[in-house]
Amino acid sequence: MRSVTSSSYPPAWLRASADLLHDPDAPMHPSPPEPTVFTAHTPPCHAEARAHGSFAPLWWWVKLALQPLLFLGFLTTAFLILGVVQQQGWLHNPAFDAGKADDHDHPSGTSYICPMMCTPPSPKPGRCPVCGMALVPAATRAGSGDGRSVIIDPVARRVAGIETVPVQNVAATHMIESLGMLDYDEGGRKTLAAYVDGRIEQLYADYTGVEVAENDTLAVLYSPVLYSAQVEFLLARKARDETANGPLQRVSTVNENLLRSAHQRLVELGMTDGQIDELERSGRADSRLPLLAPTRGTVVEKAVVEGQYVSEGDTIYELAELSDVWLMLKLFPEDASLVRYGMRVHAKLESLPGRVFEGRVAFIDPLVDPRTRTVGIRVVMPNADRLLRIGDFATATIEVPLGSGDAVYDPELAGRWISPRHPHITADEPGACPVCDMPLVPATALGFTDNPDVTPTVLVVPRDAVLSAGSHSVVYVETDPGRFELRQVVLGPVLGTDIAIREGVAEGEQVARNGNFLIDSQMQLVGNPSLIDPTIAQTVVPVPMTPEATYEPGDLPPMGPMRLPTSDEPAAAPPRPATGTMRPAEPELDNGDAPPLPAAGTMRLIPVSPDTSVTPEAP
Repeated sequence: MRSVTSSSYPPAWLRASADLLHDPDAPMHPSPPEPTVFTAHTPPCHAEARAHGSFAPLWWWVKLALQPLLFLGFLTTAFLILGVVQQQGWLHNPAFDAGKADDHDHPSGTSYICPMMCTPPSPKPGRCPVCGMALVPAATRAGSGDGRSVIIDPVARRVAGIETVPVQNVAATHMIESLGMLDYDEGGRKTLAAYVDGRIEQLYADYTGVEVAENDTLAVLYSPVLYSAQVEFLLARKARDETANGPLQRVSTVNENLLRSAHQRLVELGMTDGQIDELERSGRADSRLPLLAPTRGTVVEKAVVEGQYVSEGDTIYELAELSDVWLMLKLFPEDASLVRYGMRVHAKLESLPGRVFEGRVAFIDPLVDPRTRTVGIRVVMPNADRLLRIGDFATATIEVPLGSGDAVYDPELAGRWISPRHPHITADEPGACPVCDMPLVPATALGFTDNPDVTPTVLVVPRDAVLSAGSHSVVYVETDPGRFELRQVVLGPVLGTDIAIREGVAEGEQVARNGNFLIDSQMQLVGNPSLIDPTIAQTVVPVPMTPEATYEPGDLPPMGPMRLPTSDEPAAAPPRPATGTMRPAEPELDNGDAPPLPAAGTMRLIPVSPDTSVTPEAP
């Protein structure tokens, strides 16, 4: 077994104190104990505990409590020293020192303001105690122009970082984007209905989506009423032929009228001119009538089945011409006011990535939707290859040129004629529209020009140069070096990082881009129009002030201590009202023998004994 000698042991004074706790009669300076020998399997702490009883736990508790006490004492001392140093001003704020350095660049009397106007102006530089922003020097020149401008010193302008940019006159276009849905062309929708009661004998277009051409047979209708009308027509024609060369002209005229009436009845029952001609040629009535397609298109709805009886007016088929479709858009009123009839529209579909389809504006709704506050725009999209599907969504883009010019140049409409109802139909020469038969009009009559050199322009400034609040917007124009003038402007569309200006500035003028909020705060300090109230009075009218009367100390009566009268002294009468003022009369009480009430201010209290009767005293 290996023996180890303990080397860590408490000091002598601590050992003596521990021994006194256990044995008061022990000597003050005991001889040091012999080294404790313990085995490698016995922990030192346990060995010491065996050798000294309960001394080891006491030393452990003293050590545990001494460390946090020393740490707390160190922190307390450090905070005390830091407070003394800060109170004596030995610590310096770099921002404050920077403000002092800048103060040497400004003349005496310069006031410093917060850019956000959180606090009143300060005579010293520093930082705003509310928002923490660095205070900037205010304008130091006394002149404020004509009440619409403020003068900024070069030093204050450099500190505030005020920059100016010129107003530019450029040719710009406004891109209007909207999401729309494809719909049927209402001009190409047709309904095939029953003209007479009958039964559907046979259906040739027996499913939805069938492509049909004009005059194709869609179904066969069996109708006894139609058969009777055909027989009447044949008899009237035979009677007219027999009396045409007879001696009775009157009878021939009556038969001619009967034939025309029978012919018109067949037309009203749904027979076409070709079917009536075939009836006259064959001379044989038929109770089965073929139903022909009124136009070419696609069957979008089949409302009957074979063998079904129909009544007059019942729908049999719904046909739609899909060579042209409508793109229905919703635009905000400010964007809809820039769109005109015949403008080109580019559309993209999610179902056909990479393809761009073109159309033209055919209709602009004159009403604003009261629910969505938008204006409906209808665009005609050619669909000859049938790629555009009804109900699909499309992202439309309308490129609108901005400027004061009224005419728009479109190379596809230069020198051409256009239909007033179908903008996708154009021609090189005047004529009639093949769809609506209306005469074509020159494109120049609809706001287009044939001259490619005519390019509208518009004034633009950076977006951060405009300050907007509510329904008004302002910019600050540098009319002279350091002199900034307030201008109310009428804004146009946003063009990327710029914005169009319709009114308020001229080309080449310098507008403040950075630091315009500081300029606006200076305008507020001197009482000029600002962003908050641009309609404030431009000139300040001096208000006549009444001179204050000064009094010397000897002119005023001495003020003595306030004294309340005792109950034995009569109270002072109230002051009488001034002449000309109305005083309400005191009400009179009619209580019979009851004594009248004393006048105000003359009542006094009389001490009485319990057995003494009180008699009211006359006033």
